[in-house]
Amino acid sequence: MQPSLLFLFKANILETLNNSKYKLLSNMILKVNPLKPESKLIKIAADAIKSGELVAFPTETVYGLGADALNGEACNKIFTAKGRPQDNPLIVHVDSMKMAESVGEIPKEYRQILNEIWPSPITFIIKKKAKLPKSVTAGLETVAVRMPAHPIALALIKEANTPIAAPSANLSGKPSPTEAKTIIEELGKKAAVIIDGGPTFFGLESTVIDLDSFTIVRPGPFTPEEIAKKFGKKPKIYFAPKNIEKPISPGLKYRHYAPDKPLFLFSGKRENLTKISNAIERDFCVIGSNELCNSIYNKHALKISLGALGNPYEIAKNLFSALRSIDKYAVDFGICESFPDEGIGLAIMNRLGKACGGNIFSEMTQLKKLIKIGHI
Repeated sequence: MQPSLLFLFKANILETLNNSKYKLLSNMILKVNPLKPESKLIKIAADAIKSGELVAFPTETVYGLGADALNGEACNKIFTAKGRPQDNPLIVHVDSMKMAESVGEIPKEYRQILNEIWPSPITFIIKKKAKLPKSVTAGLETVAVRMPAHPIALALIKEANTPIAAPSANLSGKPSPTEAKTIIEELGKKAAVIIDGGPTFFGLESTVIDLDSFTIVRPGPFTPEEIAKKFGKKPKIYFAPKNIEKPISPGLKYRHYAPDKPLFLFSGKRENLTKISNAIERDFCVIGSNELCNSIYNKHALKISLGALGNPYEIAKNLFSALRSIDKYAVDFGICESFPDEGIGLAIMNRLGKACGGNIFSEMTQLKKLIKIGHI
């Protein structure tokens, strides 16, 4: 009787780790050097991908939950593990232009620019190749493709020798993970291997742009200004309607990034949010800039600082961990500061808008009404 693939896979892990300075932690967690990934450890994860298993791995944006993009059954495991709706397409990660062109058709006029711009935190929607499973593209005629700028991600794809489909490695609707410990807590053993490569750099998912219409359908670290400079033309910005039927990109149709506790987004001037925050007589959490947090003295307020206003990339990097932290404290609800919607601020406000589920206020009376509707 032939041993199962899973048996062989586990045996390979044990054999490999006997010669490694790292130990395998619980739930097949591998601690990997983010700058110089150990080839033996990468091979363990790559073998899991080849065997049709799920692997959580870091990219420069957030951690992804990956499977062989050419294996429909393996990709279906992603949807099951995350509780992800089947009509929400996946992003396919590649390590070269050659691999990108094997899964989709890159328009000739953009080929040179993509060759220069990748690897980076930007995803392009292009016409798909027929060999991609329907589960990857949600039945669409297009596919979202990107080349991540992270040594571990690139090494994993190269060693697996296959494109890897990977959404963020979290339960559907929750904030994306920027550290491996979040995946361990939330997904547990749903991934065969979890690669711990330390915290991610950007903290927000990649920018997604539809090349056919030259439209940003999901803002991210690669800003509209940078895209316009690189391509020589200004991209359009897509704002998804509430009742969108067929999303062409992740993050368009469903509520995302939301804590379990109610979150309310303030849309007015910062000094007014200071006054409101200092007047609230219930235990709550306030998420905002150093400048906002330093202005609040209310004993009921738990303050979570995202960083200085002058450093929007720091604010972006800390956003998801801050949203996750709300549920860890004994507070009734959270309120969050708004930020200028330019540069990476556009991506920050995109995530905050989805996280609050449309609960936006600018005055205390509006906040009280929202709290009453939410039965807090």
